[in-house]
Amino acid sequence: MENGSAFLQILVAGIGTGAIYALIALGFNVVFKSTGAMNFAQGEWVVMGGMISALLLGAFGSVALACLVAVVLVGAVGLLSERAVIAPLRRPTPLLITLITIGLAICSRSLVMLILGKTPVGYPGFSGGATLSVAGVAIPFQTLWIIAITLIFLVIMHLFFERTMLGKALRAAAADREAASIVGVNVGSTVLLSFGIAALVGGLAGAIITPLTLASYDQGAMFGFKGFSAAMLGGVGSLQGAVVGGIVLGLLEAFGSYYISSHFKDAIAFAILLAILFARPSGLLGRAEIVKV
Repeated sequence: MENGSAFLQILVAGIGTGAIYALIALGFNVVFKSTGAMNFAQGEWVVMGGMISALLLGAFGSVALACLVAVVLVGAVGLLSERAVIAPLRRPTPLLITLITIGLAICSRSLVMLILGKTPVGYPGFSGGATLSVAGVAIPFQTLWIIAITLIFLVIMHLFFERTMLGKALRAAAADREAASIVGVNVGSTVLLSFGIAALVGGLAGAIITPLTLASYDQGAMFGFKGFSAAMLGGVGSLQGAVVGGIVLGLLEAFGSYYISSHFKDAIAFAILLAILFARPSGLLGRAEIVKV
């Protein structure tokens, strides 16, 4: 019975962690679906979400309000970043944008360290420290919040890209910038919007995970790498694949840490990424089409 409870506890923890990876992967995929590039500043925006929320908590006194404002601020950082480093490019190819986001990530990390400090921060969850006990398994309510928010964002992003003209315009710009411009799509605005959405999602991921694990300025690279691994695992460009990849990665980490060693927790993501690149570069669900006719 004890082994069964331990299994369920690890399963729930893995799903909760995987949901965070899925949110980060969603941010990667939003930028990819509109630009064809990878945004490696995504992990730094996750850290911003958590650290800004902790800073604002003292001013607002409400965890939910502090997180909401922090998410909006991080979204604004994404918009400003695109205007400052992406928009000035004369011929923005996917490779060039990807390389620039690496520099953007380094700058963002340095600014977070200088402005928000090096001390790890944390705060209570949306439901405090309350837990739900099911079959002997203690499930933090914050984990349920994380899972619910991830599913909601999946639905919103799917409807946005598939049902709205603006979402289709983003996908068209990624498929062929010149052709999209000819038919009236404002390519510059679509790229700006994609970075804003990605930053918003990253900030949200940081805001909701910090109650379970402290946020620190130097976590961005690892968050970004694991989100990238989740996106690759599920299929780059597939929003549903981001969720599948995130959950699978979270479960593999959780069970690997318990049954093998916690020292291999981070190595699992590296091993998975290498295996995908060699065996199935398109991911579990395959790369999604950017534009459907």
